[in-house]
Amino acid sequence: MKKLVAVALCATSVITGACTSTQKINVMQPGDRALTCTQLKDQFAQLDSIKRDGERDQGVNVANAAALVLFWPAIAGNYLSARDAMQLAEDRRNHLMTYYNEKNCDNPANAEVVVRVPSALLAPVAHGMP
Repeated sequence: MKKLVAVALCATSVITGACTSTQKINVMQPGDRALTCTQLKDQFAQLDSIKRDGERDQGVNVANAAALVLFWPAIAGNYLSARDAMQLAEDRRNHLMTYYNEKNCDNPANAEVVVRVPSALLAPVAHGMP
């Protein structure tokens, strides 16, 4: 009986540890509009990294191999989770590209333009508008 419990615990830890973990992000985040062109480019680099992770998590890897051996439906979960994370990254890229284009970030002179928003304008947003 003790051996059965030990095997079950080991299998559970392997199965839960075998899941992929592509980072999921919110498409719209506070402060997006205030990002400088350089910060926007940094965000694009992070989004590229998330997409690469998602592509890797969808392919053949240790997590999916373990899932195939121990619990084959987990492969579909890994694939769908990675696909969702990649779609969120693409949606965020499109959202940020709006600000990138508005700020004319392709022009090197605009690389460090900072948009200052008066706190009086942000107060209704922070406290919920009536």
